[in-house]
Amino acid sequence: MGDVEVTASNWRQVEVGRVAIFAKGPNFGKLVAIVQIIDHKRALVEGPSSDSSKVVPRHSAPLAHLSLTNIVLPKLPLAIGHTGLKKAWEKYEVDSKWDSSPAAKSTAKMARRKQLSDFERFKVMVLRKSARFEVRKSLASSKASKA
Repeated sequence: MGDVEVTASNWRQVEVGRVAIFAKGPNFGKLVAIVQIIDHKRALVEGPSSDSSKVVPRHSAPLAHLSLTNIVLPKLPLAIGHTGLKKAWEKYEVDSKWDSSPAAKSTAKMARRKQLSDFERFKVMVLRKSARFEVRKSLASSKASKA
């Protein structure tokens, strides 16, 4: 028999300390940390953000409303209090990690594009077409020089 290598899955697990973002509901787009798992459909969450407009009070939230991120607050005690969670949130710089993540950047880009006027969308299309043309032109010239 050949060698068998078993690797664990690297899916995002619902776990205490996992940072999630609300995908729907009244807190849409706000970051929270899972403080305690209530059952297979609900979790106790709280978002102690430094920005007062992004703060989410501690409450039970359905997991269907949450989208898990790859950010985890390591070794977070079960049902940690507000001040302890806020200290851990600031220690691991969750807000800055989220702002620099690809998911946050694409969300910001989509929000910006949603607010464009018709003429601005037209300008974006023209710029993308000209950029694509330049790339194809340079690619064709490099292929021609090699042949």
